[in-house]
Amino acid sequence: MRLPIERKHVKVYPDPKRVIARFFFNGDDRAKDVITKVMTLNDVQVFQIISPLLQEYSKRHRNITKILIRHCKKLKSLFETMDIDYKELDEYRRLLIGSYFTHEYSIESAAFFNPSIIEDPDQADLEEGEKRLIISFRAVGEGHISSIVFRRALIDRHNNITVIPVGDYIDEAEIIRNATYNKKLFLDKGLISLINEDVLKMLDAKLEDQFDYATLKKVIAETQELEPDPEKDVELEKVLWLSDSYYEILFSLDTDISDRVIFPISEFERKGIEDARFTKFTNDDGSFTYYATYTAYDGQIIIPKLLKTKDFYDFTVGPLFGNGAQNKNLALFPRKINGKYAMLSRIDGINNYIMYSNKINVWENPIKLQEPYYSWEFVQIGNCGSPIETEDGWLVITHAVGPMRRYCLSATLLNLEDPTIEIGRLAEPLLIPNPDEREGYVPNVVYSCGSIINNGQLIIPYGLSDYSSSFATVDLRALLDRLKASPTPN
Repeated sequence: MRLPIERKHVKVYPDPKRVIARFFFNGDDRAKDVITKVMTLNDVQVFQIISPLLQEYSKRHRNITKILIRHCKKLKSLFETMDIDYKELDEYRRLLIGSYFTHEYSIESAAFFNPSIIEDPDQADLEEGEKRLIISFRAVGEGHISSIVFRRALIDRHNNITVIPVGDYIDEAEIIRNATYNKKLFLDKGLISLINEDVLKMLDAKLEDQFDYATLKKVIAETQELEPDPEKDVELEKVLWLSDSYYEILFSLDTDISDRVIFPISEFERKGIEDARFTKFTNDDGSFTYYATYTAYDGQIIIPKLLKTKDFYDFTVGPLFGNGAQNKNLALFPRKINGKYAMLSRIDGINNYIMYSNKINVWENPIKLQEPYYSWEFVQIGNCGSPIETEDGWLVITHAVGPMRRYCLSATLLNLEDPTIEIGRLAEPLLIPNPDEREGYVPNVVYSCGSIINNGQLIIPYGLSDYSSSFATVDLRALLDRLKASPTPN
């Protein structure tokens, strides 16, 4: 029989009012036509158009003038071809031009699901048994573009969950590209990304073992100038897209966690940032770092990436390397095991794997840990977030896909010192979609990207049919006892 599980009545739904102001560009010719028309307006006309726009949209965006000026600056090279001196444009005209190259994007208009839950770095001023939480979600908007968004929540001593209301604005981060690249790892990732091998060999000959973004851009520009070739140019552009996969993002200190969105930045993630799995990682010196693995998707190619932060204001982002850094479902263990980093993965899309590494961004030699065994998991199995350390072993919440492509959640227990040893595995699902949860963006799916333990219970946030999210709890002792008593499939 299945373990009893309590579904909480709290539900978090997508909110179409959550919008960001994005740069909008429809090609050089149309852009020049719009700019030409704006330049025909006199100063009074410009002010009469832009003033009410600023009043209206200042209620929807924290600093709309800063956004519009930034979008106008993006056109500086186009101004030069039109013999327009950007420096001579007054502020109102810059704002008006910027407004024509800006559109609002509703980041949650389609779905809000696949949550991951961790402790907030700030646990001050709480009563015993309470915990302040940060929950990440996969938000989906127009065109099925996914981003990472956050909510703060409070859990009381009875494990009642309150999700804190969101702020009035959403902020994208400042992007800083200051990475130093390891040539071998970079070019290996280029091969996985299907960039032409001859182009990569050419760059191999021209780049040092370590190089930065400016050097790469210079080498590519010189190559394009000396060896013009339209087909090669396309491949070189892909190399620049790959370099854009490394960056740092900074959020303003005056933003609430719910104001911050990590939106696709590089071309290799332009179709979405999917299913972030956050974990609070204990470093060798006892300090903590928050990591998240996620899937970057460009519409064809999947690139696993790693997000790192100490405070949820400053994040560094980069791809993961190695033959184990393939496909989806990478989940980092929250501490080293026997001196090595450890990671769960699903490199073949079907089975669960485990791998170890001396470097947190390089993963080789995956070891098969589990394969589908029960009828409700015949299609595939995978993890639902980072393993949770308990006195009895590593608790891993898993997902499984069975008939009618129904997703359900289950659990596995792994040995603490050697997680390649499976102690126990539930012979039945822990959570399956009930009639109230099966309708949505993708029917018949429950899915999670990370759980937490509090007051003797396992708290599982989960997505409902890829549309909204909720929470469920299960008694931890009962779950661990059931796992230890469950046979391990051969």
